[in-house]
Amino acid sequence: MSEHEGDAEVVVGRLLKDRGLTLAVAESCTGGLVGARITDVPGSSEYYRGSVVAYASDVKERVLGVNGEILRLHGAVSEPTVIEMARRVRRLMDADLGLAVTGIAGPGGATADKPVGLVYIGLVAPGCELVKRLVWEGDRRQNRTWSADAALHLVRAYLEEEL
Repeated sequence: MSEHEGDAEVVVGRLLKDRGLTLAVAESCTGGLVGARITDVPGSSEYYRGSVVAYASDVKERVLGVNGEILRLHGAVSEPTVIEMARRVRRLMDADLGLAVTGIAGPGGATADKPVGLVYIGLVAPGCELVKRLVWEGDRRQNRTWSADAALHLVRAYLEEEL
């Protein structure tokens, strides 16, 4: 067993490949970390369609096609937004699975009801839509890293049918 064989991105890649499925990712607060980890795995082009790093709300709307009303009503960091991001990137990239991450990495950007470290992860697959809400208590780098880890683990759990 290689030193990276148990890494989430390796396991996710193997599971996607074994099942003949593809994945597309929409990232906000992680800024491309999920996509970078997936493409660190040799052969990822067999199952990884690509990603959109939609950091700004207008990019979420114009590039991904997130409904502007959702953004106005719920904000960029919300369950409705992350699930819409996952739906849209899945459709945009013609993938079997759409994964999305949005959140407040910190140290600024918090509001009374949305603290620093708040992250939503969404996964959309045929007949399935999942959202995970997490609140990290690390610094910016830790929050982003933990969010990328959690996103990959959500895909892994789905593919291993642990949900």
